[in-house]
Parts: sequence; structure tokens; C-alpha cells
Amino acid sequence: MKNLTLIIISVILTGLTFGCGNSQTAQDETKWSVKMAEAVMARNDTLLKMDHPRIRWQYDVSFVGQAIDKLGDVDPKYSQYMEDWINYFVQEDGTVLHYRISEYNVDRINPAKNIITLYKRTGEQKYRKAIEKHVRQMETHPKSPSGGFWHKKIYPNQIWLDGLYMVGPFLAQYAREFNEPEWFDVVTSEIKLAYQLTLDEETGLLYHAIDESREERWSDPETGLSPHFWGRAMGWYMMAIVDVLDFLPRNHQDRDALIEILQNVSEAVMDVRDPETGLWFQVLDHGGVEGNYIEGSASAMFTYVFAKGAKNGYLDKKYLDIANESFDAILEHLIIVDEDGHITMTGIVGATGLGGNPYRDGSFEYYVNEKVIPNDPKGVAPFIIAALELNR
Repeated sequence: MKNLTLIIISVILTGLTFGCGNSQTAQDETKWSVKMAEAVMARNDTLLKMDHPRIRWQYDVSFVGQAIDKLGDVDPKYSQYMEDWINYFVQEDGTVLHYRISEYNVDRINPAKNIITLYKRTGEQKYRKAIEKHVRQMETHPKSPSGGFWHKKIYPNQIWLDGLYMVGPFLAQYAREFNEPEWFDVVTSEIKLAYQLTLDEETGLLYHAIDESREERWSDPETGLSPHFWGRAMGWYMMAIVDVLDFLPRNHQDRDALIEILQNVSEAVMDVRDPETGLWFQVLDHGGVEGNYIEGSASAMFTYVFAKGAKNGYLDKKYLDIANESFDAILEHLIIVDEDGHITMTGIVGATGLGGNPYRDGSFEYYVNEKVIPNDPKGVAPFIIAALELNR
């Protein structure tokens, strides 16, 4: 009789356990982070297909992989998705397909964050060798007269806000994981320098870029600055700060300075928030000007930064409420759910830059006429990590 009672109790407890598991799975499936990951994987987006002719060691596609990988505790398939992408490129000897140090392109550094993740997860030496290749690039990467990393070899003496995100969090994590603390100083110096060089004292906003040579047509002949405050550029920069702070030692001499910068730029970004939608424009300070529009990637990036910054104590607690409000606004204004339940994110500007061929002059007309691409990785990835920060 006693054994029968124990069996009955065991069956009941097993049923409760499975019930809780099913309940948790159901809860996960309703979260926007999971919905977006499922939508990306269901579409088999051409940017992510292994056989796509344009597949490259690409900063934005790798960012999507990084974001989806964070859902690995929900289902291992999400981590496998990122791992498959990285393993297409990283060879057994540590070489990386389509990656050449000689290009000196900071965009090519961002994917290496995923390599650190896989090295920590597996211990495989091919990942460690690949990591070191990216570090070697930054050891010899050319710098402007002020000491800022060139955005690319083809853009000499130019510092773009985008580049701080491409390089900073990777080098900060490398510094911590591999006990190379000198990189902490490099990262914080670059962040502070970019703030100093691109800050507009009147608005508190940061210009997209500076050409210290003053040779580019887009650069102001006196200051070298680009003409406008581009939303996603500031999003990249602010994400760089909150992610670098994950790794920066609490006693580092620049930690407080980085937090103060984050607080300052967050206030400036709030001053140009659209009061009607609760989101942000492509050209931040030109709300209401014909042609300007609510832009998805910047809005998602700011939402992520505000959520993470408030939760970690870098920003006032009010920013967590702002992040939730902004996420609701993204759902209302930028998310479409199709009949199969898959979601599409709209209002994301595609590739955007300065100079090059055809020439991008940094004018208002240039920014508002760049192609808008639904489900572009540069909006999808920050949407997922914003949702994760907010447990949405």
C-alpha cells in the first residue's frame, strides 16, 4: 500500500512538472522576442541563407544571430541558428571566410562577438584563433590625428558613431575574458573621444561622423562634422556604452565618465522624441519636416538602451517606463502580424553611410531618401534584445 501511494504521488508530481513546463513553453511562445526569432527563421531571410551569393562576414546579420542566440535557454535551436552561421565562415585553422584584416573595416569586427560566445561554450581552438585575428586588426588599425579608429581604410581619418559599437563591446569582452586589460583603456578612450568630437553643445545630440582631414564633401570645412543627427548612429553609439559597461571593471577610471555620457545623450534623445508616437525620427531633430519619418532601428535601439540602462542603474528608473512605452509604440506603429502569426517590422532604413560611390552627401534629403527595408537586420536585432530586456 505504501509503495502504491508513492507511485501515485510520483505520477501526480510528474504531471505537475510537465504541466509547468508546457505552461512555460506557452508563455515563451507568446513573447515578442520569440515571435521575431521565429519569423526570421521561418522566412529563411535571404541575408541569412548559407548559399546566398552575397553572404559576407556582415555586422548586421551577425547581430541578428547574436540576438537570437540569447533565446537558447528557450530552445537550443536558437543558439544553433547562430552557430551554423558562424561555422560557415570560421574554418578549422581559424581563418574566416570573406574576412581580410587588410581592409581595416570596423564593421568586420562586430561578428567576432559571436566567436567569443562559441569559444566559451565549446573551448574549440579554431574560435580562439579566429578571435585573435580580429584583435590583430585592431592592434594595427589606422587612427586619425586625434587617435580615433578610422571607420574603414577606404574612409581615412573618419570617425563614425557606428564604429564604436562595431569595435567597443568586442574589445571590452576580449579584455575581460582573456585578461588583456589594456584594451579597456582603448575602448573607453575611443568612446570619450567620439563624444568630444561629435557633440553639439546646443542640443546634446551627436553628429553622425567627423572627417578630421576636412576633405570629404559631406564634412564641414571648419569642424569636419557631417551635417545631421542620424537616429541609428546615435543608437549604435549608446548601445556601445551599455554593452561595454557589462565588461568594464567597476573600479575603472573611465566608468563614471561613460555613465555620465550615457545619461547626457539619453536626455538629448528624449528631447527629440516624437510626442505623437513615442518613437524617433530618421533625422532626429527634424520631426515634422516633410519626408522625415519614424525609423524602426533607432527606436528599437533607444528602447534597448533605456531598458538596460535603467535596470543596471546607469539611468534613472523612469527610463524603464519609457522603454516599455516605446516598445508598445513600436508594436503599434511598426509591427505587422500576418495571417500565419509571423511578424514583420516596418520602417527600417537600410544601408546608410557617408561618401562612397554613388556619393552619400549626408544631407537631409540623402537620409530621408535611403531605401526603407522591412525586416532589415539592423532593426530586427535590436527589437529582439529590447524585448528580452523588457521580458516582452
